[in-house]
Amino acid sequence: MHDVRFAGEDILARQLELAEANYQRLHEKRIRSISVMGAIGSGKTTLIEQAIDRLRRQGLRVGTIAADSAGDDDHRRFLERGAVSVNVNTQDDCHLDAHTVHHALDHLPLEAMDVLFVENVGNLICPADFPLGTDVEIVVISVTEGDDMVRKHPKIFAQTDFVAVNKVDLAAAVGVNPQRIVDDYARVNPHGKVILTSLRSGEGIDALLDLLGLRCTSTQW
Repeated sequence: MHDVRFAGEDILARQLELAEANYQRLHEKRIRSISVMGAIGSGKTTLIEQAIDRLRRQGLRVGTIAADSAGDDDHRRFLERGAVSVNVNTQDDCHLDAHTVHHALDHLPLEAMDVLFVENVGNLICPADFPLGTDVEIVVISVTEGDDMVRKHPKIFAQTDFVAVNKVDLAAAVGVNPQRIVDDYARVNPHGKVILTSLRSGEGIDALLDLLGLRCTSTQW
């Protein structure tokens, strides 16, 4: 992990510069990029696995950056699905940043990729302050986390493009009304879009890929 510090500079401004550089680099390669955020156990990895399966059937080549504080479980799951992948252990840092993503891109075959998923470390606080340079951002939230997660973490939801409300098949069992989550999100981000999903079974994944602009056979993004 590279710790980026700049005495006398605005750290956020520098992060935005680095994120823009990543964005331009990926666009030059015509790679569609998606940042996936969410708490541990929300379903981030399952979403990416389901997407890999469907995109590869469309003939698209998928890469991933799998971030965790330690271990490589998600990275290996992506490899088993046929994606190319880089594992990133952030250790004491609770998020990815644009500088780390830049170095991870150096280890991916960008010329042989159409789609990139960047799976962030599992939490809803730290990633909100660190743009990575992807085309879009999605937050995955499970109904098992409760119906107050948007109200507790408004910053990350206010700036994300899409939300997948996952494990809706368990909503009645845990006493959660998914519509309350949808309504809370609409209040903090009237321009965002929500999909209700049960990613373990694949429910909602095709509609989500449509929203992400990934249900096509063209790589001309």
